[in-house]
Amino acid sequence: MDAVIIQARTGSTRLPGKILLPFYQNESILDILVKKLKKKLSMPLIIASTTNPNDDIIEAIYKKQGINIFRGDENDVLKRFIDCAEQYGAQRIIRVCADNPFLNVDSCLEILNYQADYCSYQTSRGIPSIKTHYGFWAEAMTLDALIKVSQNAREAVYHEHVSNYIYANPTKFDIKWLPIPAEIEKFKIRLTIDTVEDFEIAQKIYNDLFEYNHNFSPRDVVDYLKAKNEYLPLMHKQIEKNTK
Repeated sequence: MDAVIIQARTGSTRLPGKILLPFYQNESILDILVKKLKKKLSMPLIIASTTNPNDDIIEAIYKKQGINIFRGDENDVLKRFIDCAEQYGAQRIIRVCADNPFLNVDSCLEILNYQADYCSYQTSRGIPSIKTHYGFWAEAMTLDALIKVSQNAREAVYHEHVSNYIYANPTKFDIKWLPIPAEIEKFKIRLTIDTVEDFEIAQKIYNDLFEYNHNFSPRDVVDYLKAKNEYLPLMHKQIEKNTK
């Protein structure tokens, strides 16, 4: 079975509770992601949160909406994903980070088309999209690949970041990379949200784009940023301050 797993917790150090703050009208970033994914994908959707009591609010909100909830290890995110996938019987997983309101859901379907241990997007210089600041793309991976990571990876960083070990060891896995379109890559864009500044910039951009087109794409975002050139310098400052 295929499933979408959204990685979500409230314990961000730079902007606590960011995924539940009002982002567009009365909707939070997590609200937006859930709605987007449910609308376009027919597979099960699971929010993988933590056992920290601070995350009870996530379960309280989304269980009422009929969303599958998993509560797992807060620090060992790899274990959380494995346990979540095993509980729900998911063999292939689309991993979504809950702080990316600009996620392109169509790309989720594209990466699932490839029968590989891992599939996602990368830059022309070979940088995985998850290590960029774009916030447009998810990752697809198999449960077997994650189990293999857990059996081989000892360093804490590989348990905190679910997929790092896979693309750090390409000879051990069947990996498929899709190119980030050149017209997008040439712009330094930051729409993943870690700070108050990120939140405010992304909120303004999302509001403008969504009012015009509910199904805007990454290319639409680029066109908007070229027209509203005041945002790119602000993004560049945040990229310098928040390394990946």
